[in-house]
Amino acid sequence: MAYTNSSLVSYTKLSPNHSGQRTHSIDRITPHCVVGQCSVETLGNIFAPTSRQASCNYGIGPDGRVGMYVEEKNRSWCSSSNANDQRAVTIECASDKAEPYAMNSAVYDSLITLCTDICRRNGKKKLLWFGNKTKTLNYAPKPDEMVITVHRWFANKSCPGNWLYARLDDLAAKVTTNLGGSSFTPSPSATGLYRVRKSWADAKSQKGAFKSLDNARKCAASNLGYYVFDASGNVVYPAASTPAPTPSKDTSYKVQVSIANLNIRKGPGTNYDRTGQFTGKGIFTIVQESKGAGATLWGKLKSGAGWISLDFAKKL
Repeated sequence: MAYTNSSLVSYTKLSPNHSGQRTHSIDRITPHCVVGQCSVETLGNIFAPTSRQASCNYGIGPDGRVGMYVEEKNRSWCSSSNANDQRAVTIECASDKAEPYAMNSAVYDSLITLCTDICRRNGKKKLLWFGNKTKTLNYAPKPDEMVITVHRWFANKSCPGNWLYARLDDLAAKVTTNLGGSSFTPSPSATGLYRVRKSWADAKSQKGAFKSLDNARKCAASNLGYYVFDASGNVVYPAASTPAPTPSKDTSYKVQVSIANLNIRKGPGTNYDRTGQFTGKGIFTIVQESKGAGATLWGKLKSGAGWISLDFAKKL
């Protein structure tokens, strides 16, 4: 087939660390955590020396920009498996340095967009996440299907970290929706299951996964501070479809935003929908702070437009 590269790329520094043209067509995507808030330029420098003996097809920096280091036509050296890398597009994503290796909203949103683009250009209408190594590696994708694999299946690593691993259902579902797929096949672990956790990102706090919502509610009710989440990470108990409440405080100060594509969300976290607007570069007034998924801290804009990740805002 004729391979193409993503038009989302804003920085290119091709690495010598690859095996040349693939021996298998692309039918997998393998997202990784960088273990560091590395820019696309830094990633390019990391993969440039031949002594590094590692690379990836794409990387996403903490500002959501996309870099390319190995063209899609070539096999990168990324997931400790020749067989996987021959058929996977590999993506390194900027993350925190410690478990659960959380990624901010700009990175996660860009990952959704990039995966959608990869699938579309390779003729795929669905992105599938089975959540099971044996099932995934023995599955023969249909011509219009792409499958998610993870590095931890091929090496003694946490990659892509528990933060992203817990969201791979959501990633697959959102990409499939973007592609206009007629249906989405969720993983067996997610089908009809409700997870009881302190927060969606805190996978280690999970008390259980239940087919019965009533049983999940009973479990959460008997464990103070726990909530019931659906497969996409939305809270369905105690308040259905309402994200878990987080402490917030009123404040008033100005911040400077230096990137043009900082998302504005309806609430303090990536589990809230985007408003469809960006701040643009400039100075803004924050009137409320709150903890939330996908960022160290969220700030509410005085304009009332919504909430932004303060990871990309410098306090003045």
